[in-house]
Amino acid sequence: MTADDQPPTNGASDASGGLRNDRLSGLVLLALALFVAWENRAYPLGSLADPGPGFLPLALAVFLGATGLLIAVAGGGSARFGETRWPELTRAVVILVACGFAAIALERLGYRLTMAALLVFFLGVVERKKPVAVAAIALGFSLISYLVFATWLRVPLPLGPGGI
Repeated sequence: MTADDQPPTNGASDASGGLRNDRLSGLVLLALALFVAWENRAYPLGSLADPGPGFLPLALAVFLGATGLLIAVAGGGSARFGETRWPELTRAVVILVACGFAAIALERLGYRLTMAALLVFFLGVVERKKPVAVAAIALGFSLISYLVFATWLRVPLPLGPGGI
């Protein structure tokens, strides 16, 4: 039997090689689920009648792992990962860097200032929206979300300089 006579491999890889995007995504989800389940071992599970703090993260990890496995097994119809173009890679990196900045700045600037600055950056610089809309959305979202979480739900959020 020659290479031309071989049955198709259902898209996992072929003679030209390469993993398909959907299968790779499924495997990444499965790996993330295994990591979450492994890290969750420090928390007590409790029981079904009285679940502990580790119950829901483990249940979500099982669901995520099953979904990832299903995608990896049933996938194969997408393009090869090596052939995938990344036209929005720069934008994705900028967004990740901005989120990293927000994570670092949250304690120093406080929730309201950090969220306002992040939204101004996302909407004004990345998306290039009109300045009036950017200011209204950034100010409104940072204040209203603070009201909901800190005041109504009593989630302790960091305050910035001068208690802002």
